[in-house]
Amino acid sequence: MGTYEDVFRSSTEDPESFWLKAAEGIDWDVAPHRALDSSGAPFYRWFPDGRLNVCFNALDRHIEAGRGEQPALVYDSPVTDTRRTYTYAQLRNEVAAFAGALAQLGVGHGDRVVIYMPMVPEAAVAMLACARIGAVHSVVFGGFAPRELALRIDDAAPKVVVSASCGIEGKRVIAYKPLLDQAMVKVNRSFRSAREGVLWSGTEKSASSRGPLPAVPDSSRLCGDTCHPSTATALATAAPTPLCSTRSGAEPTQPGRRTRTACWSSSTASPPAWRPTPRPQRA
Repeated sequence: MGTYEDVFRSSTEDPESFWLKAAEGIDWDVAPHRALDSSGAPFYRWFPDGRLNVCFNALDRHIEAGRGEQPALVYDSPVTDTRRTYTYAQLRNEVAAFAGALAQLGVGHGDRVVIYMPMVPEAAVAMLACARIGAVHSVVFGGFAPRELALRIDDAAPKVVVSASCGIEGKRVIAYKPLLDQAMVKVNRSFRSAREGVLWSGTEKSASSRGPLPAVPDSSRLCGDTCHPSTATALATAAPTPLCSTRSGAEPTQPGRRTRTACWSSSTASPPAWRPTPRPQRA
């Protein structure tokens, strides 16, 4: 790479070549031939003719390179005195399973997903799962008041809201579900019918008529009417979706589209076996 001065000089004298060379450090489904599209300035587009999947680059490629058993994420909470380490392989399995759960809820390329979670590993899993299937995630700070949460749901027009039963701030337990309940009442009229499709955790009943959702491996589960492990079925995992690298592909909200709510819940049941997914076809 050379000295800092050499690198800096290269980036300023020929930025197009510099950034195309830098782009070779990650995996592409379609390799870019342009670094920056400034035709729509001040709205610039990086690598406009390239296509990649961020989740594949964050997880799968490291596994393929033989680093699957190395730590990828370390969760160390002084609040709950909890420490968990996920290897690349473990985290990929969690992400692929939850991506499959989102896909079963109808989430696809360009759809929005609001993430209203505490600072736990499952929040990162949800973000990566969105990237894996081409959805756009919007993070709302866990514990936000119902009005502020409702405004963000209205703005993002998500197909799914991913939440948790509670979060912990200091010594206080902040119940997220009541806040989410109130927010769903306040959202724009086009989303008020979403209460019919809400999925809550634990033993509380869902208003959904679609029945129990499949289980997500390990201690995190999407719950339907009962969240009983014996009624859960194994969930097909989601392979990475090739994406355009510079735009979300989001489409206008269709009238009457419903927002679903996915909540995390603990279970002691053994996780179903994870089935490996094929690597995306490269052009």
